[in-house]
Amino acid sequence: MNTVQSLDVRATINGRPMSGYQWLLLVLCFLIVATDGMDVAIMGFLAPAITKEWGISKAAFGVVMSAAPIGLAIGALLVGPLSDRYGRKKLLMSAIFCFGLFSLLCGFATDVISLSVLRFLTGLGLGAAMPTTTTLLSEYLPEKSRSTLLAVMFTGFNLGSALVGFGAAAILPDHGWRTVLMVGGAIPLACLPFYLWLVPESTQFLVTRKFPAERIARTLRRVCGGDIPQAETYTNSEQAVKEAAPAKALLSGQFRKTTLSLWATYFMGLLVIYLLSGWLPTLIKDAGLPIERAANITALFQLGGTVGALFVGYFMDRWVPNKVIATAYIGGAAFILMLASSSVESSLFAVLVLLAGFCMSGAQTGMNAFAPSCYPTAVRATGVSWMLGIGRFGSISGSFLGGMLLTMGWGFSAVIAILAIPATLAAIAIIAATLGKQRQVLA
Repeated sequence: MNTVQSLDVRATINGRPMSGYQWLLLVLCFLIVATDGMDVAIMGFLAPAITKEWGISKAAFGVVMSAAPIGLAIGALLVGPLSDRYGRKKLLMSAIFCFGLFSLLCGFATDVISLSVLRFLTGLGLGAAMPTTTTLLSEYLPEKSRSTLLAVMFTGFNLGSALVGFGAAAILPDHGWRTVLMVGGAIPLACLPFYLWLVPESTQFLVTRKFPAERIARTLRRVCGGDIPQAETYTNSEQAVKEAAPAKALLSGQFRKTTLSLWATYFMGLLVIYLLSGWLPTLIKDAGLPIERAANITALFQLGGTVGALFVGYFMDRWVPNKVIATAYIGGAAFILMLASSSVESSLFAVLVLLAGFCMSGAQTGMNAFAPSCYPTAVRATGVSWMLGIGRFGSISGSFLGGMLLTMGWGFSAVIAILAIPATLAAIAIIAATLGKQRQVLA
């Protein structure tokens, strides 16, 4: 085998076509995100059965429903610095084990308190899994197709969220809600041995943490092909990080502008998405349509988002990524205003919901693909996970804001129209993420 003095692992991945193993890694990450989506969405389908069995009100069950989102935010904030220190694979496997185990244990809960605690612990794992999967996969994808392929990975989340609905419908009548939770936890646990065997550690992480050249070479050839030459040293062509602690680095002068732009954008985007997806059925019903039709129209928002994610990812690989995302957010604001001024009885109403989801959720997924490119390997996991963690507070705020506005007596048009403001602010914030010297060759 040829031997060279030095080999840049990022340039090597960028300069080669995707190997079969890289495609396999995409499939594995897709499946991880799908199981993540299943466990995030599962309680929404089980709430009626649990409240009926335990004889509690929906308000009392709200503690359970809010436990996982809080865990998601904290899990995302905790995992980044740990992943940048100990490795992507270790933290990802730990996250999968965590959310699988505690989801399974939820099936044994006996009251609201125990179920809330277990859902919070499940949320910690769920919140840690998504950013770590994103970071790991981004470090093995060639830059020219990274955004598109990350968008494909994120469609797994919507697929998992949908599949758990069908699964719950099939299992609930004969086996009850506890079995649904146990199955939801058993699936990731059953897959974990295969993930441990097949998912590699990031070679960029190995280079940054100065692992032995033999370990780096073995991993790189396993994933990208056996014809890669042996090197005496392996490098990663990235800007040096001035702060040793990843958390301090994000808010240092080197990355502060980018970090705050990403946080503001992601927060605003999730605020809009969660308020719309969470309260749109109620708003439509209150405006005069039956609840079944309201649910079907709201589902178009998620469908549009899935397609929009692929479109946004595709164009991010062919134009300036943050401008593509900003354009999508502006489009979302425009369709939201059109939605606010239309009647729920209009034949165009469902189309506008679809287009609003196409733009808003498409842009939000684009953010997941964009964030890894904003930071070098040494702080990338922290940068991605903290953006997702801060964004989770946007989702909590959106759900709370919707309920507050309805309680104050705001009507359909007013609640919808006001969402154009955070959508526009998201576009402005992401345009501010001019990376300049901070922008790296890779995510």
